[in-house]
Amino acid sequence: MANESVAYDKDAVREVLDKARAEGRESLTAPEGRRVCEAYGIPTPGEGLAGTADEAVRLAGELGGPVAMKIVSPDILHKTEAGGVKIGISGDDAVRGAFDEIIANAKAYNAEASIDGIQVQQMLSGGQEVIIGATTDPTFGKVIIFGLGGVLVEVLKDVTFRLAPVDHATAISMLDGIKAAEILRGVRGGEAVDADALADVITRLSDLVTDFPQISEFDLNPVFARPDGASAADVRILLDNTDHAEPVRYSQEEILATMSRMMRPKAVAVIGASAENGKIGNSVMKNLINGGYAGEIYPINPKADEILGRKAYKNIGDVPGDVDVAVFTVPAKFVPQALREVGEKNIPAAVLIPSGFAETGNHELQDEIVKIAREGGVRLLGPNIYGYYYTPQDLCATFCTPYDVKGGVALTSQSGGIGMAILGFSRTSKMGVSAIVGLGNKSDLDEDDLLTYFEQDPDTNIVAMHLEDLKDGRSFVEAAQRITKKKPVVVLKAGRTALGAKAASSHTGALAGDDKVYDDILKQSGVVRAYSLNDMLEFARGIPVLPTPKGENVVIITGAGGSGVLLSDAVVENGLSLMEMPKDLDEAFKAFIPPFGASGNPIDITGGEPPSTYEATIRLGLEDDRIHALILGYWHTIVTPPMVFAELTARVVAEARAKGIEKPVVASLAGDVEVEEASDYLYQHGVVAYPYTTEKPVAVLGAKYRWARSAGLI
Repeated sequence: MANESVAYDKDAVREVLDKARAEGRESLTAPEGRRVCEAYGIPTPGEGLAGTADEAVRLAGELGGPVAMKIVSPDILHKTEAGGVKIGISGDDAVRGAFDEIIANAKAYNAEASIDGIQVQQMLSGGQEVIIGATTDPTFGKVIIFGLGGVLVEVLKDVTFRLAPVDHATAISMLDGIKAAEILRGVRGGEAVDADALADVITRLSDLVTDFPQISEFDLNPVFARPDGASAADVRILLDNTDHAEPVRYSQEEILATMSRMMRPKAVAVIGASAENGKIGNSVMKNLINGGYAGEIYPINPKADEILGRKAYKNIGDVPGDVDVAVFTVPAKFVPQALREVGEKNIPAAVLIPSGFAETGNHELQDEIVKIAREGGVRLLGPNIYGYYYTPQDLCATFCTPYDVKGGVALTSQSGGIGMAILGFSRTSKMGVSAIVGLGNKSDLDEDDLLTYFEQDPDTNIVAMHLEDLKDGRSFVEAAQRITKKKPVVVLKAGRTALGAKAASSHTGALAGDDKVYDDILKQSGVVRAYSLNDMLEFARGIPVLPTPKGENVVIITGAGGSGVLLSDAVVENGLSLMEMPKDLDEAFKAFIPPFGASGNPIDITGGEPPSTYEATIRLGLEDDRIHALILGYWHTIVTPPMVFAELTARVVAEARAKGIEKPVVASLAGDVEVEEASDYLYQHGVVAYPYTTEKPVAVLGAKYRWARSAGLI
């Protein structure tokens, strides 16, 4: 909601917007934009509207100093393209000449354009040019942008985004969120800009577009940020006066009521169950029965009396008692009627495995089943999915391979192929899961419904999601911000290299047309973003294994100098901090390493050292409170074989944890094939370890740190 402590003149804004709407305009003129800014206390330079050259001369004289002159026309949005901007104009003759030239250029650009006059504006100079703006993102709604402005905005694209509305603290974080943040703080003797003044402009603009959603885009570019304040030199406002339907949203209580019955059902119906091998309805039945699900299973098939030893029913209405979830395995054309019957039976959830809906272009059929479901009070999972697994209930409601390795990781995907990759990785890596859920077309249930359930699910301690889009970005953010305070969420967003399809009509729109919006808002949501499928899976596997660090000091202990260099690079790339070694701690490490080794950080104990050197240095790293995380680089030698290293490391870590010392430890093992078994052993004993890579263990540690920071645990 808007900042209620600030007095805004909403009536003035409403008057301007109503006038534009009545005239059928989709943009405001510069003077109208200035009135809107004034109503919300957004500073702009002195200016006036001149209808004649004489009025322009008078205004320029009143403003003093050089002025900027700009065409004012509701029909000319891109003023510079039309030759409608002159800057740095001084003197009466120069002002007259500029006035006449701008008018001539505008008429040549668009002979039919309605011209209100020329805006004569006090020239601003000095300070840093930044852009502050807002756009309406199709996924997230109103989004605020901040970055370097002026002519650099589209060249450098050094910008950051936040979901509107933003408060002062979030606005300050935006100033720190661009690559050139150091420039704003003052470099090479330059003065720092007034950060509070910039943050104030950001929050006021955010409040404005929140209060008036018909403002589709808002550019303040450039804003001159100086040590003594900030002022917007140019304002551009675009409008969208169409009425957009709000997405259907459910309360947390409503979501939990449905999801709890779907994930922990006492009775499941399979619509389209079959006794014929090779049919999807047969595979689902077998997985439910053979998977050990202990609840009631009701096969629905009008042509069968019994399926796999279970009494079959002609339709769902014939089933005695309550049913918690109906799994659909019938062709798409039979779904609508069966779904009506599910609603009449008061079944809260339907899992739609069939394809043939929106993914094939059949949007009408998908719209029809959504309408039927809403009328019947049924929530839909899918269609076009592989089903779902929930291991705490031995529930395998899918036509894919069964899975029974139980653990605390919940995984979701929009794609069936990705879902099977998740299944295979989970089995191979022995990563136990609580759930694997297909979302498919997301006609109804989507990621925020699942997050709401997994937030309170005692059998889930981390969630990993593959998604191609978000149906309702704001609901996702709200759910993610809640759960990530308690449990990590890892997100793999596909399509991150695709440019936005929308043709942007302003700087802000153009900058919002790529993956940067998703990147910044996912971070704002508290989720850990993965950029590959393997990273998503490895983060899901590794984050729960690592204790939460209590600080930022990371130390590398390595048996190979080359590994130490690569591990150091990985530390920087993953946003971690190598500890600056205190003198006394440096001396303590030196006592255990040979003279030709290297203390400092990384600590290079060299490759020919016996197990005792590894043990002593690792123990010291664990027991010194100033060190918060350890990265181990192992080099395969006969002096300290891989399994010897793995066993001693696991033992030292276990002894430390028995004393209450909980620190994340990751390891990179370089060597012959024996390092594979050693890495597996370490992983099973609470040390995230990988063979043949320096990047992966540090990436998992970095993911743990990103979650811990966002949750406020560091």
